[in-house]
This record gives sequence, C-alpha cells and structure tokens, in this order.
Amino acid sequence: MLAIVDEDAVHRVEGLPGESAPVGLTLALGRLRTLGVTALRVALPAPGHPLGLSGPPEFNARALEAEEAVVCHGAAFGLVPEVYEAGPDGDVHVEVVWHCLPVREAPPADVPSLGEAERELAEALRDATEVLSRLDVAGSGPVAEAAIDAYRARAERGREVLAPGYPPRAVRVLELAQRVGVLISVAYENGHGGAVSASEIAARAEALRPVERTARRAQVAAYNSVVEERERGLR
Repeated sequence: MLAIVDEDAVHRVEGLPGESAPVGLTLALGRLRTLGVTALRVALPAPGHPLGLSGPPEFNARALEAEEAVVCHGAAFGLVPEVYEAGPDGDVHVEVVWHCLPVREAPPADVPSLGEAERELAEALRDATEVLSRLDVAGSGPVAEAAIDAYRARAERGREVLAPGYPPRAVRVLELAQRVGVLISVAYENGHGGAVSASEIAARAEALRPVERTARRAQVAAYNSVVEERERGLR
C-alpha cells in the first residue's frame, strides 16, 4: 500500500468533476465532500481476487494493475493511484497521481467483518506455520522472528496503526495482518529454505497463497471498519 500510506510522497488528484487539471490532495478531498462523499474505503485487489472492488470493469482493471484503490462512500467515484519518481538526480521524490473514475454503487467484493477476519487470520496463520515448519522454509524460523521483532520495534516508536476513533478490534486485526504480511514476505524473499523438491516448493506456495489472501482481506476489513459500522448504525 505504498501510495496510500507514503507520507513523504507528493499527491495530486486528476479527473475530478469540475476540475480541468490535477489538484492537490486537500482541495480534492474538499471537492469530493461537496460531491457527496462521506467516507473512503480501501481496496487491495490482486489477480483473481477483486478485493474491495465493486466495478465497473474499467475501474477494476486499473485498480488490479495498481493493486490498490480507494472507493468513495456516498458518491459513485473511485481513486486509483499511479506512483512514479520525479526530480533531478540527487533530489528525486515520489509523486502519486490519483485518477478519479466512476464506480458502480454496490457492496465491495469479498470484504469480511472484523470478527470473521480475525478468526480466519488466526486459522490461516496456524495452518501455514505448520506447513512451512514441516518443509523447513526460511520464513518459519529465526529470520522471520527477526523481521517480526523489527516490525514491533517500529511500531513501538510511536507509529499509529490506525487513526483515533477506530474500534480496538480493528487495531488488533490490522496489527496481526501486518505481522502475517512480514512473515509471508520473509518466506518469499529468503528462497526455498529446505524445500528443495518441486513438490515441496509447490506445497510452500500453496501454503502461502491462502494466508496472504486472508491477510489482505483482514487489512481491508480493518481499514474500512469505521465505514462498515456507520452503515450498520453502530456509530
């Protein structure tokens, strides 16, 4: 989720109704508000898994290419980021252009409740850890623990996982999903570990695939929990 969380990037929004050129993020959010947008939902789609999307196909295709998007609540718009580097050598910075596009007003695809996400994530993590340990995969041993310890250290330096106002369960679910993401990244980045045969490598990939999918679902559930609770009339 580089485009969504990178605080150092320069953000602009293009394609907003009433604007002929890209505008800054603050002005864009104000304009969206006047157009009826009351909240924003995160989408983290991947090939074969349009997580958080509602269509139409044109928007889904661009979101799948970016592997992230924001879908407006209250008005039929969505934002898809395009991330690139700009500036001369020695002064390069990241710029993000958010393309505002029409979306279909429909429930987002495959987004679980917080309770479902927490339960599924715990089950998927347990199953994947068992398989990865049996195959002696690098991501299930000391390297993974070191990466998770580094993640904890960053969190303890004061980084807020979610903005104030989110339910405690959302914070808990997102922290666990991010820890699982670290584990998956380490497992992929450190080769095949002890899984030397083709069948063992395939088994490792098969073990990681569903837990990665579950972790993404849990992240979306956590990020969007405020909107979901508002829709249910709980807030």
